[in-house]
Amino acid sequence: MKVRKNVRIVGLERAQLGAEVVRLYAAGESVRGIAESIGRSYGFVHRLLEEEQVTLRPRGGNQRKVSAAS
Repeated sequence: MKVRKNVRIVGLERAQLGAEVVRLYAAGESVRGIAESIGRSYGFVHRLLEEEQVTLRPRGGNQRKVSAAS
């Protein structure tokens, strides 16, 4: 789903896009990946998620520690 560049997204269209972005984020997609797929900026997607009151995941991906095999 591509979104027009340099066009203000408001009203029902913003609500629908917000719901789609939330769905993608909940499915594990990154903010940057979503931004690339819809053709908008990282900041735009981040704001949409904040507007929808989504708790953002920590930065940096999987931080699982690997135990040293000694």
